[in-house]
Amino acid sequence: MPRRSYDQYCALARALDTVGDRWTLLIVRELLGGARRYTDLHADLPGVSTDMLASRLKDMEREGLVSRRRLAPPGAAFVYDLTARGRALLPALTALADWGAPALDEKRPTDAVRAHWFALPLVTRLGRHFAEGVDVIGVALDEGEFHVVLGTDDEDGPRYADGPAERPDIRLRMDTATCADIARDRLTLEQGIASGRIEATEPGAGDGARRRKSTATA
Repeated sequence: MPRRSYDQYCALARALDTVGDRWTLLIVRELLGGARRYTDLHADLPGVSTDMLASRLKDMEREGLVSRRRLAPPGAAFVYDLTARGRALLPALTALADWGAPALDEKRPTDAVRAHWFALPLVTRLGRHFAEGVDVIGVALDEGEFHVVLGTDDEDGPRYADGPAERPDIRLRMDTATCADIARDRLTLEQGIASGRIEATEPGAGDGARRRKSTATA
C-alpha cells in the first residue's frame, strides 16, 4: 500500500512524508541506541500495538531508514538497525527533545519511563559540560542505566546506548527529577555535582571507584 504524501515540493513536507507518521520517530529514538529485536522495541514502546509496530518497521525499511538482519548463532534472532540515513536523524531528534523538555514538569501517573529516554537531551549537555578526556559517560537512574559516547574521535559523532558502559570514563548517578532538570536547563552538570544531586565517580585502581572532581565547565 503506498504511503500518504503531502504532495508538496518542500523539504519539510518530504521529510514528514517519511518520518511524520505516529511512532516512527520514537522507533528511531530506540534504534539510535543500537540494534534491537522486535520484542525489545515493543517492550520499550508502551502503547504501540504489534500490528502498528510491524507496519511502521516495514515502512521504515522501504524508506531506507532501517535494515533487518539475523544475528549469528546461538542468537539467530532478527534485529533492526538504523541505516546511515536513519542515524542522520539524531540532530533532528535532539532538537525536538530540547524543544519538548520544558514540558517535563510533574510526571503524570500514566507516564511510562525508561532511563535511556533521557539520553537525547543529555547528549549535547554532556558534551558541552565535560572537558577533554571524558568520552564515554555512564548514567544511572532509578529506572535503569544508559551510556553516552561523545564521539570526539569517532566519525559517527555522539551516540548513546541502553545499559551500562563496559569501560566508562565517568559514571553519573542521579534521580529522574534531577535528570529532567538538566534536560530543561534548570540545572547544569556542574551545579548538580557540586550540590550532591549528582554523584560522579570514575573507575579507580583497587577498590572500585573514587569520587571524581567536576570536569564540567560553567
